[in-house]
Amino acid sequence: MTSLSATELLVLHAVRLKGFADDVAIAARFGLEVDLAAEFLLDSQAFGWVAWSEFAGSGGWSLTEAGRAENARQLAAELDQVGGRLAIQQAYAEFLPLNGRLQEACTQWQLRPTEDDALAFNDHTDADWDRRVVEELESLGQSLRGISHRVSAVLERLGGYDARFAAALRRVREGDGSWVDRTGADSCHTVWFELHEDLIATLGLTRGTH
Repeated sequence: MTSLSATELLVLHAVRLKGFADDVAIAARFGLEVDLAAEFLLDSQAFGWVAWSEFAGSGGWSLTEAGRAENARQLAAELDQVGGRLAIQQAYAEFLPLNGRLQEACTQWQLRPTEDDALAFNDHTDADWDRRVVEELESLGQSLRGISHRVSAVLERLGGYDARFAAALRRVREGDGSWVDRTGADSCHTVWFELHEDLIATLGLTRGTH
């Protein structure tokens, strides 16, 4: 049976996954009430786990070093409590080679090498080139569906990545190619990057070393 995470964990973990976000965005990440999320954020601030800062007219929360350590502690305790470490490890092992393919697909979306320039910008005038990239993303989305279902069967908070990826890919197929890798939105790349962060955080790993 899938396990539900504590609200305190979800709020702090949402800050980690979003990196820098306000109350509304943090609450939305796991479908929490904004007032409830705001209350936990203020509690976390009092504990020194999160800090509020403003930049270019916008403000948001981010984790402190103490908050990152506390988030890691909570995630480890949760995973041990549900006895799901092996299942998540197996899913992560399956995810890693897919991650390499996703990175390559995004690179090919951004670049289309020519004889004169191996780093030539992809101006998206080659329909066949772009079609092959989208087909690769579709294949990755199908593989992601199985992984997402398995990890969400252990922890409900790990669910939904496949649906978010599919929604972004649908926008790409409808003609808006920015949804492959646009920032500040649930693009294919953003969703995938967040899942990677979620898996390594859940397993207590460090990005770039596994």
